[in-house]
Amino acid sequence: MSRPRTQNVTTEAGEARITWVPATTAPRLVLAVSHGAGGGIEARDLKALAAALPAHGVTVALVEQPWRVAGKKVAPAPKTLDTGWRGLWPALAAPGLPVVAGGRSAGARVACRTAAELGAAAVLALSFPLHPPGKPEKSRADELLGTGVPTLVVQGGNDPFGRPEEFPSGAFELAQVPYGDHGFAVPKKFGLTEAQAMEVLTGAVTGWLTSLG
Repeated sequence: MSRPRTQNVTTEAGEARITWVPATTAPRLVLAVSHGAGGGIEARDLKALAAALPAHGVTVALVEQPWRVAGKKVAPAPKTLDTGWRGLWPALAAPGLPVVAGGRSAGARVACRTAAELGAAAVLALSFPLHPPGKPEKSRADELLGTGVPTLVVQGGNDPFGRPEEFPSGAFELAQVPYGDHGFAVPKKFGLTEAQAMEVLTGAVTGWLTSLG
């Protein structure tokens, strides 16, 4: 993997941090991905993307929201998350490459809500929380359907926040990690190792990014 470097960025929501993992071949785009409301950039899917994509000309920017940098345990309101993401955008765009906005769970929602206004080239939504567990009536599909740019959802087959078959039809693509939960963990009984599950995920993302041109 490329040697990462970190960059602190001051936003109206506080100090945020980007961990840059540079492309190892001619860079063609930046994939900026943020974490969810209960974890950081050490999530298995974010680590897998940072390891796999640089060889395909993709610079990966792992984004830590200000609340996480400050060591807080609970994420702030969505509006504050959007503020932090907006404040980071100039740094993400600074390399002069198209920027694909992405994230997992709450980070995916932020990317969807702000993509059009920020000029994102596309959106990668990992474990999009379509609804709170057990409450399908509280759908967040409007955020996903309103990105205005090419969008890929990668969802675990058993995600309690929305299984693949629960998603509405719309102008987005959907890839599935079989039997995966919200963190893309797969129970051993299904015979899919973590490495294999991450290969499914990174393969889907790599193919989609290549199709963007």
